[in-house]
Formats: sequence, structure tokens, C-alpha cells
Amino acid sequence: MDIITKTRELGKLIQQDERYAAYYKAKDVYDSDEKLQQLIQEFNLKRMQLNSEMSKSEKDGELLNKLDDEIKSLYGTIMAMDSMDAFNKAKDAMDGLLSQINMIITYSANGEDPDTCPYEQPSCGGNCGSCGGCH
Repeated sequence: MDIITKTRELGKLIQQDERYAAYYKAKDVYDSDEKLQQLIQEFNLKRMQLNSEMSKSEKDGELLNKLDDEIKSLYGTIMAMDSMDAFNKAKDAMDGLLSQINMIITYSANGEDPDTCPYEQPSCGGNCGSCGGCH
């Protein structure tokens, strides 16, 4: 078998993983949550209004503060919604899976043993002096 065939097999395995199923289930709920989508549209509109006001040479400070407050309030409301929270958690889990796969592929392409190379980022202790660098 060639590498593309094996990659397609990996793709099928990814689609069988519980994180994949959870992500698409949460995404469907997220996409169909009319209240959430309405709030996201309102948030994006307020952001565009803020950007437009900020690009003016004569800025209205009161309007900037009002828009900033409205954006922060909308953001808080959006992030507190169950469908948004579930979507973010499922997306993080799916991203984590893809990151692990990518690490194994990258280490293997750099000559590491695929059976023993790390598949998770080492935790950062915050002291860069002894670090080999962030990946």
C-alpha cells in the first residue's frame, strides 16, 4: 500500500473516533441554535461598527465605549450559552486529536521512531532557559 492509501485509512479511523462524532453533533446543535446565531450576528455587527468608528479620524469616544461595552456583554452571553460551551469543548477535543496525529507524523518525518515518538506537547514550566523551544 502506498502512503496516500494509508492516509485515507487514517481519515476513516478519524471519522470513527468518538471525538469526531461529538464534534459534529455539537456543531449541528451550534449551527441550529437560532438564538446563538442571532447573538453572533449581532456581535459581528457591533465589531464592524467599532472598527468603522475606530478608523475615523474624528473618533466619538462615547460611542467607542458604548460599542466596546456592548461587544463585551454579547461575548459573555454567547460564551455562557450551553450550545457554545459544548461546541468549544468538542472542538478542543477534536483539535487535540488532530494535534496528536500531526505530532506523530512530524516526528516520524524528522526521523523519530513512530512507535515511541511523543504525541503530546510537553508541558511548559515557563522557564525558557532550559527549553528546546516551543513547537
